[in-house]
Amino acid sequence: MKKFLAIYTGTAESMAHKGWNKMDPAERKAREAAGMKAWGDWMQANAAAIVDPGGPLGRTKRADAGGISDSKNGMTGYVIVQAESHDAAAKLFTSHPHFAIFPGDAVEIMECPPMPGR
Repeated sequence: MKKFLAIYTGTAESMAHKGWNKMDPAERKAREAAGMKAWGDWMQANAAAIVDPGGPLGRTKRADAGGISDSKNGMTGYVIVQAESHDAAAKLFTSHPHFAIFPGDAVEIMECPPMPGR
């Protein structure tokens, strides 16, 4: 089985586009509860494929030749799964609650190949 890193993405623009910030607080709370239940159901249904359940991602720092600085990106969370192929891993996220219920943009899935020489 191959390992895959799945990154949940989302932006302030996607929240605005989906009306999340303008939603009645009671409606948003109900959607959040439904989304968390659906996410838990997804985790349970895919438990055999989940290597690391991951979690949310916080603020970003960038380190480069110029030093350390604050940075922004659209990454909001991650999970590591295993599957026979890249396509099989991607299919695990079809209609995922991250974007089907919550205002997330997408889930990006990338293979984690073994380190060369190991």
